[in-house]
Amino acid sequence: MSKIKVAIIGCGTIANSAHIKAYLANPNAEIKYFCDIIKVRADKAVKDYGCGEAIEDYRVALNDPEIEAVSICTPNHVHASIAIDCLRAGKNVLCEKPAARTYAEALEMQKVQHETGKVLNIGVVNRFNTGVNRIRNMIQNGELGEIYHIYISFRSQRSIPGLGGAFTTKSIAGGGALIDWGVHFLDVVMYCTGDPQPKTVTGQAYSKLGKDMENYTYVSMWAGPPNYNGTYDVDDFVTAMIRTEGPTITVNGAWAQNIGVDEKYIDFLGDKAGVRLQYGKGFTIYSAKDGALLETTPKYASTDMFQNEIDGFLSCIRSGEKLSSHIDTVILSSKIIQAVYDSSDSRSEITF
Repeated sequence: MSKIKVAIIGCGTIANSAHIKAYLANPNAEIKYFCDIIKVRADKAVKDYGCGEAIEDYRVALNDPEIEAVSICTPNHVHASIAIDCLRAGKNVLCEKPAARTYAEALEMQKVQHETGKVLNIGVVNRFNTGVNRIRNMIQNGELGEIYHIYISFRSQRSIPGLGGAFTTKSIAGGGALIDWGVHFLDVVMYCTGDPQPKTVTGQAYSKLGKDMENYTYVSMWAGPPNYNGTYDVDDFVTAMIRTEGPTITVNGAWAQNIGVDEKYIDFLGDKAGVRLQYGKGFTIYSAKDGALLETTPKYASTDMFQNEIDGFLSCIRSGEKLSSHIDTVILSSKIIQAVYDSSDSRSEITF
């Protein structure tokens, strides 16, 4: 069987740290195009990886009948338009998270996927994480009992990325801490609990610490340096309460807070046992037996989740299998995030 020819659209951080390497490690893939509107990035990718052709206009790849698969690794504001163009050109798409800036844009992406029948997966990579899948299996097998509540915390002291740039400009990113970090945490929860439908959402998003950009104190800024002539109109702190047809979920998240403790974890509270997942790391199980409290931290071999994600994407193009990262499933996260922002703006609860 011939290799699946791939185009990478957007040659920034996530493309280089994850997508490109994973495609190169898959024997069934061949990268034919590196595309970026900043041509030097595409040229650098060709040089660094020793393959492909550098282009500035992604439509060059869409007009190439050999291209079957596309990874979209661009800023959020063009996810929807590029994904829709790719689908209508007959290409299968893996689009980085979030699916889009807004729920309405994500719905349009889903609509075109249904019309074309091509693959549209979203880069919710934790669905391919070994530890996350272990927790999901424990929940499905009833080992934690009834999961009645889940607490999400993703809080950092001063970690606003690229102050004044794309990350902090709502028209580009769609939001701040919630849509950037929160999408991963919410998606882990939805995946582990069987993607329950949300019923009500109430939340509040705050834009506080970064608004006075020139007086914002920080240690480092990975997406910097700051652009003090740029825009800061997104959330740097968010809190929310979500009722679903299954468990309730509470969220506290911050790119920036005046508390010097970083917390990135998810607590799954069951009536038989509970689990704390340290995001990007391992997890601990808390339970009781024979009159004693038990605390267990499993050790297990892990596989690279980005490699698993890319391998699964390429495989489903040939097999027709619908992965858990398909737009039909992941769109729930877009729905919840939109509801949190809408609740914040209206200062009222959103009911579905």
